[in-house]
Amino acid sequence: MNSQGLLALTLRSATAATLAASGYIHARLYVDEYRFVHIVGPLFLLQASVSFALGALLLVGTPPLLLRAAVAGVALGALGGFTASRTVGVFGFTEHGLQPAPQALLSLFAETGTLLLLAIWQMTVTRQHHAARPPIATPTWNRAETRTPPN
Repeated sequence: MNSQGLLALTLRSATAATLAASGYIHARLYVDEYRFVHIVGPLFLLQASVSFALGALLLVGTPPLLLRAAVAGVALGALGGFTASRTVGVFGFTEHGLQPAPQALLSLFAETGTLLLLAIWQMTVTRQHHAARPPIATPTWNRAETRTPPN
């Protein structure tokens, strides 16, 4: 396996791990604290389920751009829900600071890590794509040895 393949495997596995960590935290919060909170509780369970499913899909093989976008959407949605629950509230539910501790902070680290890994992964994919392109040919009439353009 070449270094690019190893890098892709490492990024894919690390992204799946941070996504699964976020899913685990949300599943534990659902079971321990939020299962009886109207609407918000089931959203925690949904986030955990989707995180585990997408993490498994990441491990199966090289994901298409759509799968990476879905992973980013889940991480952004969790961060958005976290922010909303501490500012305007989510369906009447509000929290304060980094409570419950330590799950709130760990969740922030997992979701931010997921987004950071996805950004690095996308940069490497883009760089590999640009490196694989053939160089653009210069027209003959534009070369230095030819002084006049064709008629």
